[in-house]
Amino acid sequence: MERMDEGMPFLLRYENVAWYENGKVRILDRRVYPTRVEFVECSTYKEVVQAIKDMVTQSAGPYTAIGMGMALAAYESGNLSKEDQKEFLLNAAHEFGISRPTQANRYTTIANGCAAEAIKAIDEGRDPVQAAFDDTIASLNRRYSTMQRAGDNLAALIHDGGSILTQCYGETIIGCLIRAMRREGKTFRAYCAETRPYMQGARLTASCFADAGIDTTLLTDNMIAYAMNEGLIDIFTSAADTICLDGTIANKVGSMQIAILADHFGIPYYVTGVPDKDKPSGSDIVIEMRDPKQCLEFMGIHHTLDTVKALYPAFDIVPPELITGIVTDRGVFKEGVIADYFKDSTEAFYGAFA
Repeated sequence: MERMDEGMPFLLRYENVAWYENGKVRILDRRVYPTRVEFVECSTYKEVVQAIKDMVTQSAGPYTAIGMGMALAAYESGNLSKEDQKEFLLNAAHEFGISRPTQANRYTTIANGCAAEAIKAIDEGRDPVQAAFDDTIASLNRRYSTMQRAGDNLAALIHDGGSILTQCYGETIIGCLIRAMRREGKTFRAYCAETRPYMQGARLTASCFADAGIDTTLLTDNMIAYAMNEGLIDIFTSAADTICLDGTIANKVGSMQIAILADHFGIPYYVTGVPDKDKPSGSDIVIEMRDPKQCLEFMGIHHTLDTVKALYPAFDIVPPELITGIVTDRGVFKEGVIADYFKDSTEAFYGAFA
């Protein structure tokens, strides 16, 4: 089986994201990595849905978990009649689609596409479990290939010996950037914002860079202005959970304040990813509000008095005027022309996942 994760850091190997085998889905628990390497084992698709809600896997990890979860749903429904099995799969796809609101459009597309492949297999007398699994691997290959082209375009913007600042965990683009820079013989330094409250920048992004031998430095979230003022940062780059056609993006909370700082210090901000064809403007973004308790503790340690409250919006909406360009597999797009991404193709990138 051809795979596009060759040479990727540990976190980006397919089996280390989410994997279906023998009636179970195994998901790397990114909430505790790299302190511990543990996997959450799910015996039902509903447990996979809950793992996504609980942020066992984040960034693009749920895309893989959804596909593997649909394979598990096909396994669970194996003793049902054909019609009941189809209904079971469609219900599972719906639950995956709404598991987190900000990316509901992408999750729904992926889940429905996977369900369609499984249902097609049922109609043709083939194994729907294998069909869903194979479709997930194929979609992973497509996504990694597409993001490699985006990574190549991002690498072209980074000069040899330059430095980048990241926010949260850009998932596939991190590994693709590393591969592109190696291929071009370029070196670079990575500065990673820690990204409270789950510390994805510290635990995930920094781990990927360090795992690949990249000169990696962690910055707490309140050190960004200092680092920029000292001339340590050449480019700020992040992925995005949503890219609207007007150039507005949503990314992990904290992204907007870094974008404002980058604008102040004259540092370009490049967002990587693919536009969402079904989101014309920032007004179409729904911000997920998570349990405030997650801001009051980390890895089971409570940091405040019991009377202290918290607020936890999971994402920031960043306006297009703070973004230098959207780096995609089809080039770098500026504000006002993002929709041109679809000019020569009507295929939505996230639709290709399913």
